[in-house]
Amino acid sequence: MNKGELVDKVAEKTSMTKKDADLIITACVESIMEAVAEGKKVTLVGFGSFEPRERKEREGRNPKTGDTMVIPATTVPAFSAGKLFKEKVSKK
Repeated sequence: MNKGELVDKVAEKTSMTKKDADLIITACVESIMEAVAEGKKVTLVGFGSFEPRERKEREGRNPKTGDTMVIPATTVPAFSAGKLFKEKVSKK
């Protein structure tokens, strides 16, 4: 499902227009990204949590040349599915 399909689904399940659904989805996604970028954890009960995670510096290889290289430490976004989400997926 892409964003357009999600907008259609939200508009279908609510009494709002596709334009309004798009604005709300965009605002939600932007708010989550901003909070995680600031180092905060965002929890949506039943759905899951978004949080920043630290990755340590590590050694890797250049796939083209095979030379070893140092991959610097970085912060990456992470998602952990909530209990209800996991249960819904595992019932298939």
